[in-house]
This record gives sequence, C-alpha cells and structure tokens, in this order.
Amino acid sequence: MADPTMDRKSEHLELTPETQATIWKDAANQSAFMQLAQKIPLPGAGVRVPIIVGEPQAAWVGERDEIPKSGVTFEKKDMIPYKIAVIMPFSNEFKRDYQALYTQISQMGPSAIAKAFDQTVMGTLTKPGEAFDTLEKAERVSLGTTSKSVWNALNTADDKISAVNGALDGWALAPQGRSILRQTTDNNGRPLFLNGTDGADVATILGSPTHISRGIHVDATETGGDSHDQHLDEVVGVAGEFASAAWGAVSALDLSVSEQASLKIDGQQVNLWENDMFAVRIKMTVGFRIRDIHRFVLLTK
Repeated sequence: MADPTMDRKSEHLELTPETQATIWKDAANQSAFMQLAQKIPLPGAGVRVPIIVGEPQAAWVGERDEIPKSGVTFEKKDMIPYKIAVIMPFSNEFKRDYQALYTQISQMGPSAIAKAFDQTVMGTLTKPGEAFDTLEKAERVSLGTTSKSVWNALNTADDKISAVNGALDGWALAPQGRSILRQTTDNNGRPLFLNGTDGADVATILGSPTHISRGIHVDATETGGDSHDQHLDEVVGVAGEFASAAWGAVSALDLSVSEQASLKIDGQQVNLWENDMFAVRIKMTVGFRIRDIHRFVLLTK
C-alpha cells in the first residue's frame, strides 16, 4: 500500500494540513448537532460526563440567622468515542486539476460524515454503541397544515421543554422543515420566519438560532406488527435545549490517501493502481450524549 501520510506528494497530489483543517471545519459546520450542542474534549479512552440533577434552593434569612444549605446531586454518563468514516475513490485525472480535487473532498466527504452523524442522533442510522445517545424516542409535535397550526406547534414544543425545567435554545431543521417555515405567514400574508441577514431564510425561530441539515430528516414509518401497528409521521425538525447535549472528538479529522489499495466498489473488488485511480479516506472518532431526552421535541410533518 502506498504511504498514506498527509505530506506525501505523488503526481502533483498534495493534501496539506490546511486542507485537513478545512475539511474538518466543513464537517462540523454541516452537522446540526455539532453546531448547536456543546463540544467537549474527548480522550481516546472516553470521558465521564457529570450530569447535574436538581437545582440549589435559596431562601430569605434574617440578620444573623443561619443561612440554609442546599446542594445538588450528580449522575454520570460515559461518553465513548466511536469511529465514523468514508472512503472516496477518484480517477487520476483529478490530479491534473488540483482545485477540482480539493473541491470534491471539501464538499463530498464532510457532507457524508456530518449527515451520518446527524442521522445517527435522529435514530435513522443504527447507533454505534450504548454510550451514544439518540433522539429516536423523543416526544413528537405535529406542525399541521396551516400557518396557525405551525405557530401553535412551535410554541407547544417550547412549552414541553419548559415543563421539564429546560430552556429551548436552538432548532435543527431538515430542508423539508425549512420549506414549511418559509411558507408560514401571518394574517396579512407576510412570512413569519424569513429573518436572515437578507430576509430570505429561516435564521431564528422564537428568538433561538436554527441550523439546517439533511441528516435531520426521518421518513414516515410503520412499526410493530398485527394489532400493534404504529404510524410515525415524517420528522422535519428538532426543538431542544442543546446546551444540555454534548459531543466530543478524540482528535482532528484523520485524512489519508492511497493509490495501491484494493476497494470494493459496487460489490466488485477494484485495484486502484490497475484502474489508474486513488482513494481518499476521511474518518473521525466522536461521541454524543444528552442530559434528558425530554428536553428535545421532534417536529413532524
């Protein structure tokens, strides 16, 4: 196998640390949960995340009276790193066009990783282990079919999070969810949520920021069997207290290149050297945890 290190130069191919940093940034920027949840350091062996249970209680006291004591209790969750990766094969003709190669990597690789991360959190993809939390069983609120029902549903989601002492601080939307909100108008036909810098996009909802990700979308499904059939509506968004969720990465994005490996492409074994190709592998090792699933609400269509 060819030397896969980042500084190799072959046929004018050079993948620099700057390129790696750009790809890493693009992956994080394209993931709704990486953008909205807090990022914490994650060592290779994992980390124990303390979860605060309850809140301290203050009280009025008179002069020289003893001040009451109040504390909180803690639970714990272990955040374990899991590897997520993609291999992208290219023809060697890309080497003649340096910028085209960088454009392909910076657009395709990070998008695939970001989408898979978000899909796993949403429960669309099977989670890599028990120490990776998902929102698959979070409560659902239907957006309905009218502007009034959409407005009421968004406020209902906020109310549900507030009811468990949460504070809604962000919205993750699938493109399908953004489309619904872009068409939501007031009684005079004016858009309610087109509030971006140019007034052309859904930048905030009820004062909290939004992030758009294809990985948020979950198709409508039929579950169960016989008399236990259950219809689950299409999920197009998430409302939540994202400050109570955390993700971590063991290290920066790992990117390597090979010209001589054999890959299975469309079920067929392909030798890169024989077919005048090369492959770029992008991988990252990450974990994800949430404090309380009740502080998140799925928005359905």
